[in-house]
Amino acid sequence: MRGTALATALGVAAVLGFQGMADGTEGSAGGKGPGEAKAFSADAEQTGPVDGETYTLAVKPKGKGEAVVSQQGTDLFGLLGVSWTDPAAKVTGTIEARSRSAETGKWSRWIALDPVRPGLDGKRPGEHGATEPVWVGPSNGAEVRVKGGELPAGLELKLVDPGTAGSAKKKGRLNADPAAFATTTATPGPASTAPQPKVVTRAEWNADESMNSEGPIYLPGSKIKAVFVHHTADAAAYDCSQSEAIVRAIHKFHVETNKWRDLGYNFLVDKCGTIFEGRQGGIDQPVMGAHTYGWNSESTSVAVLGDYTASGVSDAAREAVSQIAAYKLGQYDGDMNGTTQLVAGVDQTNYFHTSFKAGTAYTFKTVSGHRDGYNTECPGDSFYPQLDSIRTSGPAARLKIATVNGTAAEPNGSYKSTGALSVDWSTSTDSGRISKFDLLVDGVSAVSTSGAGRTASTGLSNGTHKVQVQATTANGKVSTSLPVTVVATVPVSHDAKFVPVAPKRLMDTRIGLGVPQAKVGPQKVVTLPVAGANGIPGAGVTAVILNVTATNPTGNSFVSVYPSGTARSSASNLNVTPGLTIPNLVVVPVVDGKVSFYNNDGTVDLIADITGYFTSADAGSTHVSFGPKRLMDTRAGLGVRQAKVGPQGVVTLQVAGANGIPASGVTAVILNVTATNPTGNSYVAVYPSGTTRSSASNLNFTPGKTIPNLVVVPVVDGKVSFYNNDGTVDLIADITGYFTSADTGATHVSFGPKRLMDTRAGLGVRQAKVGAQGVVTLQVAGANGIPATGVTAVILNVTATNPTGNSYVAVYPSGTTRSSASNLNFSPGQTIPNLVVVPVVDGKVSFYNNDGSVDLIADITGYFAK
Repeated sequence: MRGTALATALGVAAVLGFQGMADGTEGSAGGKGPGEAKAFSADAEQTGPVDGETYTLAVKPKGKGEAVVSQQGTDLFGLLGVSWTDPAAKVTGTIEARSRSAETGKWSRWIALDPVRPGLDGKRPGEHGATEPVWVGPSNGAEVRVKGGELPAGLELKLVDPGTAGSAKKKGRLNADPAAFATTTATPGPASTAPQPKVVTRAEWNADESMNSEGPIYLPGSKIKAVFVHHTADAAAYDCSQSEAIVRAIHKFHVETNKWRDLGYNFLVDKCGTIFEGRQGGIDQPVMGAHTYGWNSESTSVAVLGDYTASGVSDAAREAVSQIAAYKLGQYDGDMNGTTQLVAGVDQTNYFHTSFKAGTAYTFKTVSGHRDGYNTECPGDSFYPQLDSIRTSGPAARLKIATVNGTAAEPNGSYKSTGALSVDWSTSTDSGRISKFDLLVDGVSAVSTSGAGRTASTGLSNGTHKVQVQATTANGKVSTSLPVTVVATVPVSHDAKFVPVAPKRLMDTRIGLGVPQAKVGPQKVVTLPVAGANGIPGAGVTAVILNVTATNPTGNSFVSVYPSGTARSSASNLNVTPGLTIPNLVVVPVVDGKVSFYNNDGTVDLIADITGYFTSADAGSTHVSFGPKRLMDTRAGLGVRQAKVGPQGVVTLQVAGANGIPASGVTAVILNVTATNPTGNSYVAVYPSGTTRSSASNLNFTPGKTIPNLVVVPVVDGKVSFYNNDGTVDLIADITGYFTSADTGATHVSFGPKRLMDTRAGLGVRQAKVGAQGVVTLQVAGANGIPATGVTAVILNVTATNPTGNSYVAVYPSGTTRSSASNLNFSPGQTIPNLVVVPVVDGKVSFYNNDGSVDLIADITGYFAK
């Protein structure tokens, strides 16, 4: 706040441009030397909490309008100011002070102290007149001189020792996590389109709340329309480890000397970019501060610690001011680079000689300097021009959804859809400053547009969805509109039957098959037409079964396969690491005839092989739940001879007419196939016996790994063949169901993708890892929009993550005895997904973990029902 026009008339040795240390030396606001701890530093040696204290020295009159505090030693202090009895008393002369450095013993230059305008915090009982407080650094001596004009009565020098933080605080570090509010309030403040930055709360900077017995007051209109920016114009440089002490000292001076209800500023920022909560009442609340005379009732404030008359603020401080201003204005639909109307509270003239009349509205920039509203040099001649760069540094402002499917939208409103979603939005930020927009559905980007875009469309699955628009500016700042709710009721076919097809490759990014020839980049999507291509009907296809393979990945990533024309969910189908080739079966609903493939990070080649589809238009097969039951194990000679499968070797398993499976009418079987004990890098292809093997692979593995994958393989002559490309390997096959040409089975219903279970978040089951030989059971029938009756099996993509040991997971029908079949095999540090088709007996599905502990996730893509 310091730096009124009075300072320009001071003929003294120290003026507002003084940037030296309290010992009189020039220099930056630099750091401390190796191993040296500054007084009042957060990393100074501490033995416990130390209370701050204010020392008072009388200023003695000398006659002829002069008064002094003679040079004398004092207890340690860090901030000083002068007060007098009558706040209305006119100070027509000059007040100067200097201090003696506790570190060097040298005296500082004379520092001009500027009077504070009375009434800045309203009418206060016992209010005193006072100057602005000035940080002088660790000092143990003080001197004051007052000269010229009539002297107010009761002149006193106030020396503030801010104390030190408690010893429990980690040395040199602050816990600056966001806090909604430090003082309990009736309701949370409004949501902001800009993210709340990290703020050091009052509790974290050890505010002495015993001084604040009155509690906060809030803006009369409960709306912040502008942010006033200040500097504290301190005389001494400081180390950022001392910032907490400076804030505590200002707080103590404002309350005990000025007699204000609390610290005047709403927020304070140091040169390292740390943001401190100022006046109490809540970081997210419209708290009325005492900072800009005549304009406090419609604004908030942020003060940067230091004097910025001769040099500007640091980039870190400028960014911190930008972040807190964007957050506070974003709560009230404000634009950092815009203007607003403020009503003057008093008659006055500002630094630029603009006159204001109480009760009249005036136009202000939404981010203004203190001098724009009051006659002061604050926030400093060098800082003030930097406000222009702050105004244009924020995220897209006033971002809001305008319409949903053509209907005018309001924040937090609710709207209905039959599956289609079209959203229009607006922002007050120029398109040239925005790099892209994302339409978010349930927190995940469904569609991206350029910075010039103002509309986007996608599709929704059944259920209730949170819809927002997110803008990313060219400098990387992100803002997000307030949400709307869209309830989608999507017509689904309950009579889809399965049509098996010989395994056929539909997509290969390595050669440009089905999609352009190029790797899929980070956060990129490729979309493959499936309906009406490659012998698949153009109409009536409700879902396709694809074996998707990720190969040649350059980074740790995941791939999601989802219906084109819908919003991508958080479900992932493949998790990849560099150097590995990973396949997984997916059953993906078809909405607009196409299927989309999303890669999260790095680049990767994707391959997709079809083994069948579901249709509501033509005759097809129905599903019969069966098992889980082990049909083949080369280690034991089960189903085939007891021997590993050699290089380019084939074993053939009889499925129809064996193990309780009908001898006729079986069109395809669902097998969980596991490769174990491999001796080389290889792959296994599972295909219909009696047909020519295609180039499709179902499992890819390396020596020492055990890899499972689900396959849906057509049955032509009652048998299924297994081909191994290289080395030797043991193969295991467990059946979970089959498709029959008879109408006695269940039909397929596309559903999702939708997350049903996540042990990390307590979704569907309790929040805890599954321990060794532990079981969690998930309710599927009658939950999450799945029918309570008639469901015979569910299709789940199950992911194991954060495992602590080598283990496997088995997924099986609740209410039955678990077989020896496993669905996922993993080792520590891996994230492994696999598709399962699990029968439903009692409406629930169980998940067993053999060893260590592991988090499990389950996403549904459909179910079978009668």
